[in-house]
Amino acid sequence: MRPTFLPDCPALLMENTIRVLVVADLHFGIESGLARAGVHVRSRSREREGRVLAAIRETAPDLVLLLGDVKHSVPLTSRQEYDELPGVLDRIRALAPLRVAPGNHDGGIGRFLRDDELLPANGAEIDGIGYLHGHTWPAEDLAGRLLVIGHLHPAVSLCDEVGCSLRAEPAYLYSPAVDGEGTRLLAVPAACEFAGGVDVLELGRSGLGPLSRCIDQENAEVWLRDGTYIGRLGEIREQRCA
Repeated sequence: MRPTFLPDCPALLMENTIRVLVVADLHFGIESGLARAGVHVRSRSREREGRVLAAIRETAPDLVLLLGDVKHSVPLTSRQEYDELPGVLDRIRALAPLRVAPGNHDGGIGRFLRDDELLPANGAEIDGIGYLHGHTWPAEDLAGRLLVIGHLHPAVSLCDEVGCSLRAEPAYLYSPAVDGEGTRLLAVPAACEFAGGVDVLELGRSGLGPLSRCIDQENAEVWLRDGTYIGRLGEIREQRCA
């Protein structure tokens, strides 16, 4: 198994016997959700979609896997999502076969998908690797595998020399699952620029689903979305406290 980080989307290419392009947490329709909260921004859906399509063209995958929270509104589907999602998904299908691992924001996503495209919410094995959004416990038959998950929106807070946080950068986090009998977790960053992030040192107590509690707080490793290695959580914690 060979993972490749694609920083522009961000996205993850997993290669074993087939090439699977993984994109998590696109949150199409988030702009209408922000507007309901009093924050008005123009739709960035076309740019977000463009980054996904560019990643597909760059990598020529055998399968595109959208790893949950394809849409944003819960529990209903917004007018923006009804307007945008059919075209977005059709343009992805035109380039590669599509599968969707549904997330906690994906109520009603099935109406936009074909019969074979929707995976179980508790995950599925594809080419030896388990994939699920990450808001639920994984299926029992995924135990002992590498699990690629979204949902956590991992990020690294970059600080200046006096410890003030300058910005948060999307990140990948790899961890052995605590008491997981050989299960490993690879959390991928959100592909939506408005979705925000959770600092990797806060994920374990974030309450973001059961898998956040399975992160090894010392030995989990972190990379920025461009593949820059940051270190283990224990090392990052030490540096922050220095």
